[in-house]
Amino acid sequence: MEDLLLTPLHEEHLKLKAKMIPFDGFDMPVQYTSIIEEHLAVRKNVGIFDVSHMGEIEVRGKDALAFTDYLVPNSISPMKDGDIKYTQLCYPDGGQVDDIFVYKVKDDFILLVVNASPNYSIKDFDWICKQKGSFSVDITNKSKEYGEVAVQGPLAEELLTPFVKGKVSLKDLKRFKFMYAELFGKKILISHTGYTGEDGFEIFPAAEDTAAIWNGILEKGQKFGIKPCGLGARDTTRFEVCYWLYANEIDETINPLQTGQGWTVKFDKGNFIGRDALLKIKENGISRKLVGLSVPKGGIPRNKMEVRKDGKKVGYITSGNYCPSLQKVYAIAIVDLPYTDNGTELDVVIRNKEVKAIVIDRPFLLPVNKR
Repeated sequence: MEDLLLTPLHEEHLKLKAKMIPFDGFDMPVQYTSIIEEHLAVRKNVGIFDVSHMGEIEVRGKDALAFTDYLVPNSISPMKDGDIKYTQLCYPDGGQVDDIFVYKVKDDFILLVVNASPNYSIKDFDWICKQKGSFSVDITNKSKEYGEVAVQGPLAEELLTPFVKGKVSLKDLKRFKFMYAELFGKKILISHTGYTGEDGFEIFPAAEDTAAIWNGILEKGQKFGIKPCGLGARDTTRFEVCYWLYANEIDETINPLQTGQGWTVKFDKGNFIGRDALLKIKENGISRKLVGLSVPKGGIPRNKMEVRKDGKKVGYITSGNYCPSLQKVYAIAIVDLPYTDNGTELDVVIRNKEVKAIVIDRPFLLPVNKR
């Protein structure tokens, strides 16, 4: 068995008798009771996730803001202290190194939250360092020093507000904003963000304080019906609202204009890595894009399964799942442009059998801020 890394909450997962699996080089909980039970707790009450496998990279120095603005396609320079933006790291050809969140602490301090370390944080860190050029910045991979827990669900704010002590009440912390605060006597960074489509927060304590934060939230959350949630519910919740997952919906071969991420690409902001290639793609038009698929019967499509039209391959599945909130099977696929109109009938090859699928709008369930 490969040597797996452990998050600061590993012992807590074992105490809770979680089912553990290898994930991105870590030993992680896939579920504690059942994926559906945990999923519905997030949709109806509140759930807590260990996401300490995510990576944190600090960019410091007088050019931190300008360097980050050059590094990504979204517009970073106008960000105010405490702002968060979703964006990508792109290769010069427009393909994606990763998708990330940019936290602006101040002009000379940017925190980048990247996908699960070590696979991505090391790759991302190496890529970022190679782009430094003449920018006056120090770039440090701090992933081992941070823990991270996500508290998600309609009762997340009510649960956390009495205990988070920051410059503003948690009720006044707007979406895609963060602040430094204290929780149960521990220093944290807390952001009004999440990956489930529900309201919620992501909490970054020091690695050594993560277990105290986790256990404190579980204890205070009992009256709210809180449940610890594993990777299974993390995937089903993000899938219902069609949030992108690196190595599924996005990778080095897929550019943001094909995936519905075009709103993050700001061509008018000046130069950034991948700009020329993405501008050319925009001018020429994309040849394929992500679509939603309804799969009425015949199985659950999975990543890389072939999508066909009249026996000819026209794309492939990026993600597919049973959606507990909707009690239906859906999929996301990247498909050649002529076959992407709503209502188009396609076939997915599941266990060597063509299964009917119908192109539909994404997301399957609207995120809470759009419902």
